[in-house]
Amino acid sequence: MARQKGIIKLKGTIGDITFYKTQDGHLAREKGGIDASRIASDPAFQRTRENGAEFGRAGAAGKILRTALRAMLLNSADGRMVSRLTQRMVKVIQADAVNERGLRNVIDGEAELLAGFEFNIRGKLGTSLFAPFVGTIDRVTGEISVTLAPFVPANMIAAPTGTTHFKIISAGAEVDFEAETFVVQNSETAILPWNAVPTIAINQVNTVTPNSTKPLFLALGLEFYQEVNGQMYPLKNGAFNPLSLVQVSGL
Repeated sequence: MARQKGIIKLKGTIGDITFYKTQDGHLAREKGGIDASRIASDPAFQRTRENGAEFGRAGAAGKILRTALRAMLLNSADGRMVSRLTQRMVKVIQADAVNERGLRNVIDGEAELLAGFEFNIRGKLGTSLFAPFVGTIDRVTGEISVTLAPFVPANMIAAPTGTTHFKIISAGAEVDFEAETFVVQNSETAILPWNAVPTIAINQVNTVTPNSTKPLFLALGLEFYQEVNGQMYPLKNGAFNPLSLVQVSGL
């Protein structure tokens, strides 16, 4: 892979060289590779087929989790979130100590490895929200909750330049990765002023199926706003809104 230089950038294929654009700029690479039919049948590529199967499984698992949290991700995701989540899902699958290589899956893996995943690398929850919070997943009742004691927003929230208001959001999700279904409930505060006046205590309870045997997730995030002439506008289209998986119960 080589980086294109010069004023004119190319896209497409010339001879054995393919020119294309990525987030890292305009690149070029030589065509090549092994015939797909050989990879699918040659014993020498058994490891490749196993890795491919598990990578595909990780991609599908990441997609269903993203779909479950879609309402929150619309304003809280960076351009490489999908690939980063897939990479983390691969680690979850690789932690499966039950099934053979190539057959490992999320259910028998360690879903808890997803805890702490930041959906927006440009605005992480850990560097935005300093107010202590308590996240709880009660599998028996199906209540997935987060509580925050009163805090001073200007002291405990590191907001981007231009912020005048903010909102705390959360979601509880129950995800069946095998059936590719989910149950999710979202909560949010009112739009609150980002100032030196303490908030009231915040308690958000998101309910999923009681006594569920599926992986459960608690996502917590912030949304930043700017008030202009009495109207609230998402700050910079939500580019710096953090969202993180703060609790995971994989069972």
